[in-house]
Amino acid sequence: MKLLSVMLGGFFGAITRYSIGEWIQTDNGIPLGTLSINLLGCFLLGWFLTFFTLRKNIKTEFILFIGTGFIGSFTTFSAFSVETVLLFQNGLTVYGVLYVLISIIFGILLAFMGLKLAIINVEKGETR
Repeated sequence: MKLLSVMLGGFFGAITRYSIGEWIQTDNGIPLGTLSINLLGCFLLGWFLTFFTLRKNIKTEFILFIGTGFIGSFTTFSAFSVETVLLFQNGLTVYGVLYVLISIIFGILLAFMGLKLAIINVEKGETR
C-alpha cells in the first residue's frame, strides 16, 4: 500500500509539474516554470511535513502520497541542474548565477516559512 501511495502521488505530481511548466514559458532567461515549481514545492513540503508530523495521527500512506509522491515528483532538481548548465553553456552566466542563488536562497527561505506556518496552524488547533 505504501508503494501504491507513492506511485499515485507521483503520477499526479508529475502531471501538475508538466502542466505548470507548459503554462509558464521562458525564452532565453531564468527558467521561471521550474523556478516557480521548485519554490512552491519547498514551501509546500516544509508546511506539509511539519504540520502532519506534529499532528501524529495521520496515516503513513497519506504522508507518502503527498510528501514523497506528489511533492517529490512535482519538484525537480534534475531539471534545475540541466537548465543551469544550459544557461552557462549559452553564455547567459548572469542568469545562471541568479537562477542558482534564487533557487537556493528562496527555496530554503520558503521551506522555513512553510515549517513556521505549520507550527502556527497546529498551535492554533487548525485542522485544514
